[in-house]
Amino acid sequence: MIRIGNASGFYGDRATAWQEMLDGGHLDVLTGDYLAELTMLILAKDRMKDPSTGYAKTFLRQLEGFVGTALDRGTKIVTNAGGLNPAGLRKAIETITTAKVAHVTATDAGAYIGATGIAECLKAGADIVVTGRVTDASLVVGPGIAHFGWGPGDLDALAGATVAGHILECGAQATGGNYAFFTELPDLDHPGFPIAELHEDGASVITKHPGTGGAVTVDTVTAQLLYEIGAPEYLGPDVTSHFDTIRLTQQGDDRVAVDGVKGSPPPDTLKIGTPALAGFRNSMTFVLCGLHIEEKAALVERQLRRKIKGDLEFQLARTDHPDADDEQRASALLAVHIKSTDPKVAGRAFSQAAVELALASYPGLTLTGPPGDATPFGIFRAEFVPRDAVHQVAVLPDGTEVEVR
Repeated sequence: MIRIGNASGFYGDRATAWQEMLDGGHLDVLTGDYLAELTMLILAKDRMKDPSTGYAKTFLRQLEGFVGTALDRGTKIVTNAGGLNPAGLRKAIETITTAKVAHVTATDAGAYIGATGIAECLKAGADIVVTGRVTDASLVVGPGIAHFGWGPGDLDALAGATVAGHILECGAQATGGNYAFFTELPDLDHPGFPIAELHEDGASVITKHPGTGGAVTVDTVTAQLLYEIGAPEYLGPDVTSHFDTIRLTQQGDDRVAVDGVKGSPPPDTLKIGTPALAGFRNSMTFVLCGLHIEEKAALVERQLRRKIKGDLEFQLARTDHPDADDEQRASALLAVHIKSTDPKVAGRAFSQAAVELALASYPGLTLTGPPGDATPFGIFRAEFVPRDAVHQVAVLPDGTEVEVR
């Protein structure tokens, strides 16, 4: 059995989770997921400013605090914090630790590659493995391949590990976070992060460190299993996992067994996530107090549409209450949003136009903030390419490059 924990479900997750997981009990591997679609856009923007970046900088700061503990306890670190520049993050890591670092890259940084590169790095003795855009579950599947020696034909084992990885990938969502029935759980103030006890046949037990908050139940695990899931055939670069074959069993307090998972060959294509700049946006929020809330909102809309020739959206939130005994409970909020391909139109031209209504609109006009500049926003497109078009390379601790499939 190999014991794999998770300490990050997104870029910005609990900064202390890495140390908490290391201090909470034995782990063979500790993983961290940082890459959502929004994160890739943020990292692309960072790299446009500085080509040496493009990775999750928070991981580097966190690592400084816990890397010594991980090395002392023999816990391997596997993370996709490399983002668009795993080689750059590896280089930065090597300036703060003598740990053996390896990284995985691909000919197309936007492709969702699989777990074999991670496995090669671990088999070569890496203490820390940094990847770019791999599937979230690969952070667990890779250590499973390295530990048990699974090959491409071990489809059920790979599928079981993929399911375990999917449960772990979003951190505390598996232990009660974002859970619809959260009121039924004990001590959700500071939920623990999940752990998978992964076995050679791909079966696992999901648990958490003793004494940590939240809970691991069939229901909390089910909620995470259904997160971002469409068809029962869960396509991945290593295996197609059949989610309609998963069997969950409560083994005891905070212990859920996951078994029965069937796998079939992976598709012939890989998914590529392509971030792109879509334009610029801004928003201003008006406070509407007292009587005639609808009329006040309508006046603001007419006035701004005369001034601004952009894509405007008006959202009135009726947070006001009749016969309120204070100003806050007597107020509604009118949020005005703008999108434009022109940063000037969405910027000060828009926000200043809102401010200029202060003495020329409804009585008591108040804004929740000062005028500001526009901010860029992106879109994320999914495309598919033949598997053979993407070459995955594991760069081992000694610098040797190994091309893997």
